[in-house]
Amino acid sequence: MKKKLVSVLLVACMALSLTACGKNDSANKNDDSASNTQTEDSNNADANADAEEGADAEGSTTNSDTNVLNINLASEPDYLDPALNSSVDGGCLAVNSFAGLYTYDKDGNLIPDLATDMPEVSEDGKVYTVKMIESKWSNGDDLKASDIIYSWNRAIAEETAADYAYLFDIIAKKDDGTLSVEATDDYTLVITLTNPCPYFNDLMAFPTFFPVHQASVEAADPDGTVPGKWAQEAGFVCNGAYTLESWNHNESMVYKKNANYHNVDSVTMEELHFMLSADDTAIYAAYNSGDVDYIDTVPNDEISSLNGVNPEFGILDNLGTYYIGFNVNDPIFDGKTVEEAAKMRQAMNLLIDRQFIVDNIGQSGQVVADSFVPLGMADGNGGEFKQADTSYYDATTTGAAMVEDAKKLMEEAGYSFTDNGDGTYKIDPAINMTYLTNDGTGHVAIAQAVQQDLGVLGITMEIQTQDWNVFLENRKNGSFTIAREGWLADYNDPVNMLEIFTSNSGNNDMQLGKGEKSDSAPDWAEYDALITEIRNTADFAKRVELMHTAEDMLMNTWAVVPLYYYNDIYMQKPNVDGIYATVYGMKYFMNATKN
Repeated sequence: MKKKLVSVLLVACMALSLTACGKNDSANKNDDSASNTQTEDSNNADANADAEEGADAEGSTTNSDTNVLNINLASEPDYLDPALNSSVDGGCLAVNSFAGLYTYDKDGNLIPDLATDMPEVSEDGKVYTVKMIESKWSNGDDLKASDIIYSWNRAIAEETAADYAYLFDIIAKKDDGTLSVEATDDYTLVITLTNPCPYFNDLMAFPTFFPVHQASVEAADPDGTVPGKWAQEAGFVCNGAYTLESWNHNESMVYKKNANYHNVDSVTMEELHFMLSADDTAIYAAYNSGDVDYIDTVPNDEISSLNGVNPEFGILDNLGTYYIGFNVNDPIFDGKTVEEAAKMRQAMNLLIDRQFIVDNIGQSGQVVADSFVPLGMADGNGGEFKQADTSYYDATTTGAAMVEDAKKLMEEAGYSFTDNGDGTYKIDPAINMTYLTNDGTGHVAIAQAVQQDLGVLGITMEIQTQDWNVFLENRKNGSFTIAREGWLADYNDPVNMLEIFTSNSGNNDMQLGKGEKSDSAPDWAEYDALITEIRNTADFAKRVELMHTAEDMLMNTWAVVPLYYYNDIYMQKPNVDGIYATVYGMKYFMNATKN
């Protein structure tokens, strides 16, 4: 999933109390969450218009309704169905309204949720036995092991078209194509994997693995043509801490405590009111007026005045990468060989001044990225994946210093240049392309910086902003040349960063191995086979080597252009406590308090 950042302490901080953390810029995940994306006038989205307001000792305007937490994470969510969601903001809604077999506590530890304990694992590491507690759906129905089996098989079904269906590839399949998951009784699951997997427990805490209510899904979509229809309006059946009581589309959502939640006694906040907007100016105004208690975006030009100055401003570590992506099948590469197209993309990579972006736009301690797999990510074999020799370029060197190298690569790809006499060039033939981004002052400012950097070699780039959900769909369908991208890890293993680019992945925006292959697009069969081998090897040391090879193959295409490693900014009112987050971008509100 998708967006954010702070320094190399990622590996030590799997989750942080929001009240104890300090710095960041905003990006989001699967991409990212839509937190500082999209636009909508949210001035009418007062999450608690009738609440009494007051000012604390430091002068911050606070909302005094201690039973309601007012939040902004993003604009209108794309999906609330946990099997279909692939964005961080949707994931945050899922972890607060659904419960899976496992979850994370405030310290980032993986703990049982619907499970009674951590799984029993066979000696060969391939068979997991999970005992479940007795629990209920929000409508009072019993939730049993069969619900997990139904939900997981639904997620891999072709008609569901889940972007994350590939996550289940680690589970063995029966002859009929269904997953090798059995219920030996109403509350016992036996799961057979294809091979030992160092991150399978974490997968069972990921929203795509959450159960959904079969009767509700099938009643809303009897012919299977609209798989997410059951969760497109308020009132749908769930099993988490909160149920969605009302949804004023494009304006607000009201979640209320679920009386049938198995751990309801631990839920301290009665209601969550979400303001649906990605207009960061309106969001910031709502926060300052006391209408919103928690936000995870501010206007980009406000960051420098808040960071290190305002105690309500904080930064969370994230595990992910903000990057630019090229559609390898785009007509801009027509007539080029695979190598020439890659050199074009590599040249544009070299022109980008990442340090300028981090220092002047991010402003929250992001680390410039010289690889796709981020700093701090484990290697699945007891070590850290990124090493001193796993850099693909010097990310700290300014774009200006790389102009000659970039110019040479473009010449090798068939372009010529005329010196304009002012440090810039005219390119022949001309290159005109459109940069696609969702709205948000930070995203647009980054696009403008890239636009200026590419302009040194005469490359013309128009910036186009789109509504969040339209933006996601156009990237997914390959309706772009170059686009802003981001990926927050779903679990702490490099394969999660690498498997999104397989040919069958719904998250492969770069279209590698997809569609009708053009002469300029790389043959991606070898990469697909490599990811399959990574998933199927029991030799974890060899697996690390294979993952480095996979990152080499990905970076050699230059279809992904990493800019920086994520962190996440937020603002939280001083009378609010108990919210926590993971480095994967998930935010948990059920234990929040207000005074």
